[in-house]
Amino acid sequence: MNIATHRKIYFWITGLILAAALGAIVFFGLPLDIDFTGGSLMQVSYQNERPALSDIQNQIAVVPLGTVSIRAVGTNAVAIRARTMTPAEHSAVLAVLSQNTSATELSYTSVGPTLGGQFANKALWAILAVTLAIILYIAFAFRKVSRPVPSWGYGITVVTCLLHDLVIPAGFFAVLAHFTGIQVDALFITALLALLGYSVNDTIVIFDRVREHLARNEKTGLKEEFETTVGKSISETMTRSINTSLTVALALLALVLFGAAATRTFALVMLVGVIAGTYSSILLAAPLLIPLAKKFTKK
Repeated sequence: MNIATHRKIYFWITGLILAAALGAIVFFGLPLDIDFTGGSLMQVSYQNERPALSDIQNQIAVVPLGTVSIRAVGTNAVAIRARTMTPAEHSAVLAVLSQNTSATELSYTSVGPTLGGQFANKALWAILAVTLAIILYIAFAFRKVSRPVPSWGYGITVVTCLLHDLVIPAGFFAVLAHFTGIQVDALFITALLALLGYSVNDTIVIFDRVREHLARNEKTGLKEEFETTVGKSISETMTRSINTSLTVALALLALVLFGAAATRTFALVMLVGVIAGTYSSILLAAPLLIPLAKKFTKK
């Protein structure tokens, strides 16, 4: 089956998936962890039965912290998030929580608002820097390819697919955060950066095969439709791409099912991103070259 022939179907499917992901981001939002916003986050475990969240809220209200977010964690613990607490306020919160039952602090993190803003800016610049580096690399690697798509056309196509590969896991995370209360933290940004490098790898493999066929056709004088060349290149590399992604997906699935709770969300975002990246590499990246080729051929 020539995948390039049925590209419009895949473009429509991609559009629907992207619309759903963007809708989830817009309606649910991406709640930021204290890594980005600043504040204090503490996890407290109860030896006996965990009190109702409303009772815990009333206990903490004695300490003047303003708005406090309380979320259940597991069966006997809670995560408490508030503005940046002073050492005295931190001790006061622990004291009121331990008044009627035995409560043990599992972890405590405090980040100032300035530091959180700096981290957010650095995370954004890191993503932009990686994207720019990928564009420059592709433009250099395909500098000898000028027909029917110029070298920078490959770069534009890759960036388009990378946006797809970032939006899909971000949309998934927005839905997950809405129902579970998790938040965007440093590990989420790490997952996105890792996905940028992983996704572009499969795409480059297919593009490189397209380049090889174009060079061979020019050398032998073979006149072949560009759509046929793209379809043939996808078919020749598809098995490799699927097998590679499957091995990575199985490893990530093992982390999701059996890994530590601290890395479970990271592994889950990576798993969704790997699936989205494999889809875009095979069914989106190379087929996008065909309408670009037609556009430049008309010119």
